[in-house]
Amino acid sequence: MRPGMHLLENAIDCHIHACPHLNGRSVNVLDAVREAAAAGMRAIGLMDNFQNSSGFAALAMGELGHLGVEVFGGLIMQPTAGGVSLEAARTAVGYGYGPGTGARFLSMPTHHTRYVAEREGRSPAFLETTFQVPESGPLPDPVPAIMELCAEHDVVFDCGHVSAPEAVRLCEEGRTRGLERLRTHCGRYEPDAIAALVAAGGYAEFSFFLFTHATQVGLTHVDQEKHRVATDSIEHLIPRLDAAGERAILSSDAGVFLLPPPVEAMREFLVLLEAAGVPQRRLLPMITTNPAALFRIGA
Repeated sequence: MRPGMHLLENAIDCHIHACPHLNGRSVNVLDAVREAAAAGMRAIGLMDNFQNSSGFAALAMGELGHLGVEVFGGLIMQPTAGGVSLEAARTAVGYGYGPGTGARFLSMPTHHTRYVAEREGRSPAFLETTFQVPESGPLPDPVPAIMELCAEHDVVFDCGHVSAPEAVRLCEEGRTRGLERLRTHCGRYEPDAIAALVAAGGYAEFSFFLFTHATQVGLTHVDQEKHRVATDSIEHLIPRLDAAGERAILSSDAGVFLLPPPVEAMREFLVLLEAAGVPQRRLLPMITTNPAALFRIGA
């Protein structure tokens, strides 16, 4: 058995990219489920920058549910998936193969935010079309209504790939609108911002992708343009995990052909963190109880 494989028993990887994509994939959805089952994992979450992934999740559960891996999906509100739209959000929460198979999360855009577009050096015309959260004043419509929809249906509101101040504002506003389930992608945020997000009720997710060789080349994420993301180091991650405390979640963010399949990517992430001094007693909640609580796994 490879080092760290035992850590995957009952683990949840809430962020994998096995759905169809412009870049090649290391696995498809069904193979991702089979590999997770072989590793003894409890659940996987499908992310898709192009469409609602809850349909893929429902299909996988119908075909492979007997393997014991819970598969869930949701909607990232990229323009290709309908944009930041209340109609698209309403459709997503019921989209599947019957009751209980709709979206588990509704996410603000990932690669179509002002924050990401500026880092990628996009054109002024592209920047004008992107999502951003103002420093003050009302949130842009229909974000408040989407938050209320998430609260009504008890699904996760995902802040998407916005800046740290934007994420803090979304979490704080979300709590005032009854949101109990909030996810933030905190790989680039400073510890003080992460602490503020946790204080506002958010879960802080940290993904393996940023620490891998896949950051060395440009990839297409939402269109035909190729862009790189800066590589980060594990030593920078440790204080961020400390700031997140009991609200930290680890994910692979794997699926792209340059990386090993999600199960192996998650194993490597855990082994890397353990070698950096994070004990197993801290790692295990980040891949078991924390994501289970956020996404209602087994509920």
